[in-house]
Amino acid sequence: MNQSLLELIKTRRSIREFTDEPVERSLIEQIICAGIWAPSGLNNQPWRFVIIRDNDIRERLAALTHYAHIVKTAPALIAVYLDQEKMYDRVKDHQAAGACIQNMLLAAHALGLGAVWLGQILAKKDRVNEVLGLSSQHELAALLALGQPRRRDQQSQRQPLSTFILNEFGGTAP
Repeated sequence: MNQSLLELIKTRRSIREFTDEPVERSLIEQIICAGIWAPSGLNNQPWRFVIIRDNDIRERLAALTHYAHIVKTAPALIAVYLDQEKMYDRVKDHQAAGACIQNMLLAAHALGLGAVWLGQILAKKDRVNEVLGLSSQHELAALLALGQPRRRDQQSQRQPLSTFILNEFGGTAP
């Protein structure tokens, strides 16, 4: 991890095409570890994870999303959950899950892997729980697809900073 954090943030891209190379368990653990260091209200750490590398499970999950091709071809998936027994404020805990997921995406990028945050599958989160053998205590927050990128030429642009700042109070303008 020799890139600066700001450089990692700016160069991370959603990767949707992967090689067949398996993802080592140690890399998956490092990615999850980065996720659990995200901030959470009252430090409740409500996130839980399911690691999926089994072809049959991937096929069953692929049937639940428009992004089946990504789910089928990613060598590893991580289902990110919120444990509802650990949650205390729905909005804050979902924000914490977003921070957790962002940490995981940045860690994957820093480790040389590609990843994409899949959210459309949330429309069938109850069926995902059935496939993964989980009760409704666990609420699906996202499915991350991971692997070695098939290509690394994805481009992205952002609008100028001034587009996003609505107002400023105090300080001295240059």
